[in-house]
Order: sequence, then structure tokens, then C-alpha cells
Amino acid sequence: MENAFTIIPEVDSVQEFMEIAFDFSNPLDLVREAISNAFDAKAKNIGLDFSVITEYGEKILKITIIDDGTGMDEDGIKSFFDLGNSLRREDESTIGEKGHGTKVYFNSSKIEVQTFKNNKKYIATMLEPNKNLHDRKIPSVTVSVLDDFSNTKGTKITIWGYNNNRRNRFTHEQLKDYIIWFTKFGSVEKEFGINYNSDVVLSLKGINKREPEILHFGHVFPHESKKVSDLFDEHLVDAPKWYCKKYVREGYLKSQPETEFKAVFYIEGAKVKYNYNNMITRSGYSAPEGAYPIRDRYGLWLCKDYMPIQKKNEWITSKGNEFLKFHAFINCQELRLTANRGSIENTPSEVLLDLEEAVRDLYREITESSDWEDMEWLESEVEAYNTVEKERKSFERRLDKINKGKIAQYQGVNLIEPKSESGVFSLYMQLCSIDPTIFPFTVVDYDTHEGIDVIVKADDTMPIKSSKLYYVEFKNYLEKRFNHTFVNLHSIICWDINSNVLKHNEEVKDIDNQPRRLQIIPPEHEGDYTRYYLDSLRAAKKIEVFVLKYYLKEKFGIDFVPRTANSIY
Repeated sequence: MENAFTIIPEVDSVQEFMEIAFDFSNPLDLVREAISNAFDAKAKNIGLDFSVITEYGEKILKITIIDDGTGMDEDGIKSFFDLGNSLRREDESTIGEKGHGTKVYFNSSKIEVQTFKNNKKYIATMLEPNKNLHDRKIPSVTVSVLDDFSNTKGTKITIWGYNNNRRNRFTHEQLKDYIIWFTKFGSVEKEFGINYNSDVVLSLKGINKREPEILHFGHVFPHESKKVSDLFDEHLVDAPKWYCKKYVREGYLKSQPETEFKAVFYIEGAKVKYNYNNMITRSGYSAPEGAYPIRDRYGLWLCKDYMPIQKKNEWITSKGNEFLKFHAFINCQELRLTANRGSIENTPSEVLLDLEEAVRDLYREITESSDWEDMEWLESEVEAYNTVEKERKSFERRLDKINKGKIAQYQGVNLIEPKSESGVFSLYMQLCSIDPTIFPFTVVDYDTHEGIDVIVKADDTMPIKSSKLYYVEFKNYLEKRFNHTFVNLHSIICWDINSNVLKHNEEVKDIDNQPRRLQIIPPEHEGDYTRYYLDSLRAAKKIEVFVLKYYLKEKFGIDFVPRTANSIY
């Protein structure tokens, strides 16, 4: 005989409360949910106050949220604390639809709600929601109801001990930035002529402020810039950084022609962004706590309810970092969000594909427009100006070096004191052309591709094929570390030795870490010169170091002296 039975799936209510309450990974999400609820209640004035109080010697984070909206009655309060029991599920004009948002408040030690509706004042209190959930208990709510004929309206919510009292994210600057970028109060809707909420104001006080700041509704966008020729005249090399152009497009999805999208694209230079956004990090600027680089915040945002949800910079990039120029948003109400509103990944793929196509069409339209050509012209003019300016400054630096340089004459030829390795090589070539016997070897090949070195043979009459060949290396200054090997090295020619670190009997090591000691031998008689050798007991041959500064003066009388006002070379 066959047995059968029926299973009715059940929900682990405590676990679901915990999953939702602690799924909001960013503690600032509480701000987004509070503001969304205020807008759904048709509030025109919203207040957010973050402060720290002391209870029994312990510092407690206290958050107060006030609005002058429609308030809540008994059903509204129940929905507020319930999970998934939204009274606005079928109301397309509201933001809240899942009944999840206010559960972020449960990550606290106490919640108190005071709300007014229909001549009643309701006071609802939940104690230890965080602790109870971790003890696998659903926290209860105590509600008092009082008659109230004062015409007071709205709701006040006070939350204690949120996020285990971790409060570093609730500084005024971080809160303001989050509100402007990621909440309904910072909506981009005004860019499309939607002005219903334009008169909403918000009073904000972060934990590091004594007095609140009044904010006005809407995301912050810059003004469009002057025409490009005027920008260049005014800002020269910074002109592209001050460029700003706005594009607004509205349309319908290709495969779902009933589904509308609205897009606003601002093309902005870095200076434009800096001018209205003090949270952007940059060189020489002390940014507030929580600041970010341009690449972390700018590009293309997908929005629902005109609030940014997720970035899709890959939709507006064909080469490199083009997205850094964009401050762009595209809104579509068909986006399906995860429970914590952090992602659009629940959206049907066909909707995302259509949105991507719409964005790419707009991106193509922008990059093929005369405005984009103007911006590229501006960048090319700046690049040309930078090249000319760089050359001018380089020339001025060279002139300054010439005026400060030292010169000498030898057999009617003007010589210039070298300032680099290539300068040492040039001086060597000049000297060899004047007197081929000035150095005790003959150059048979030279290569400046990787440093400067020459291959030489001893001054003898033997053919090259039967002669022993060696390297000669050129250096501006000889240091303790030598970036070649000592193997096959005949000599080193340098202008000077770094006497601060390299003295007689000091060790010099090559790239193979083989050591030699510097030997300095004073002249033995007039006409002789100070000799420098790199010597090793294990080596059959010393490596002579020709220190030109002393070699030329002592042996040939070539003395380099500063140029004077009357110098003609």
C-alpha cells in the first residue's frame, strides 16, 4: 500500500528578520530608507539628527528622524515593524514596495516611533531588537494610543545603538554626500522637468556638527560651460578640466515599447567636478573623511525612482577610462531590485539588454557630435600648448644651465663641463678628435643603445682580429654600485667621483656583486696625474678610472672655469 503526505512550506520568521535586517551592508542605507519613507508619506520637511549621548558611562549613537508627512495609524505602525507587509505594494507613486526597508532599524538597541494621524498620537517602542534576533526571538512592540487634537502631523523615529554604536560613517560630510547621491532627496528627476518635490527641504546634522544644515531637493549638477574657444582663452592648459555639456534623452525600450527610460548625461572635466563636490580626493587637497577618487563615483548609474542603484561604466567605455568624463544616469522603473536595494540583478535580462542598447546609442550620438569634436579639439589644443610650453621651459632651463656652466679651451677647441653620462661621452669624443693619444686605448666600436659603452683595443699595431678587446664604460659620477660587470672592462671614464660615499680603499661592487677596492694614487712628479684604480687581489688586471675633472687638469692643463659676462662660448 502506497503512503502519501502533504508538506506545507513554512517560514523561519526569526531567520528572515535577521537576513533582511542585517543584509544592508552599508550602515548609511538607514538614511536612504528613512528618506524614502518620508517621501512616501508626502513630507515636505525632513530632519535627520545624528548625535552621541552617554548612558551609564557608555557612549550611545542616537539617530532622530522627523518628517511632517501623513503619519501612521495602527495599520501603518504594524506595517512599519512587520516584514514584507507593505501597505504601498500596489502604489506605483511610492518607493517602498517590499516592506523590507525599515528592518534596517532593527540593527539597534531601541526603536521608538511617535506618529500622528486622525487625531491620535501613537507611541510605539521596541526594546533590544538586535539582541532578541540573535537570541532567535522576534522582538515585540509596545504601542500606546492617545487622543490628540493639536493638528500635529508627521512622524518622529528615534533609534539608539544603531550598528553597534559604530559611528565613523555618520560624519556630516559623509551623510550629506550620501544623501545627495543615493537617496530620494538627491533624485535626478528635476533634470526631466519633474518638479513635484522641488520644495522639499531637509535639515541635517552629523555627529561632528553642532548646528544643522538646510539642504535643498535634488542631485547637484554643474552649469554648462562656455564655448570651447572661450574656455581655452580663459583657462589655457586647464581648459578641458572646465568643460561641461549636458544631454537629456527620453525614450522607450526596443522590445518593450511600453517601458519608458529617461537619461541625463553630463560630460564634465575634473575642475568642474571639484568645484561642486568637495568629497573628491586630489593632489594638494585635504579631503573630508570618506572622500573618494573620481573613478569610484563617476560614470554611468542605473536608477530606479530616480535614485542611483548600480554602476555600468562598461556601457560607456570604448577605450580606457572614458567613463571618467561622465556624470550620467539612466532611470527605468522596470528595474527589479534586491531586498537591500543594492543591486539590479533581479531585473529580467531583456530589460537590461534594451537599456544597454539605449545607452550605447546615446553614447554613440554624444561621441559623434560636434560637441565631442569641440572637446577633442580643446584637448588637442591643450596638448599642443603643453608641448610648446614644455619646450619653452626646457629651453629656459638649458639657458640657465649654460649661464651657470663651466668651460675650458684646449688647442683652440671650446669644451663644456659635462652634466650627464652622455655629456661625458661627448667630451671624450671631442678630446679624441683633437688628440687620439689622450687615452691609452683605441675605440673600435661604440653603442649608446643601452647606456654608453665602447669596445677598445690597446694602443698597439696588432690587427683587431688578434688583439684583446675590452669594454670602456662612461659615467657622470662613479658610485659604490656599478651597473655593469667588471668582466672584460678595461677602463671607466667619469667626470668625478662621489667623494661623500666613495673614498680611498672603499669597496665598489658590480651587478654580479663582485667587489673591487678603489685605490687612489697621488701624482709622483710634475706632469703626472692622480690615478684611480679598481683593484682586486684575485684579478690579474687593475681597472683604471679616468676621472676627467682631475685627469685633464693635471696632465693637460685643461681647467674648467665658470662662464663670465664676457664669455662668447
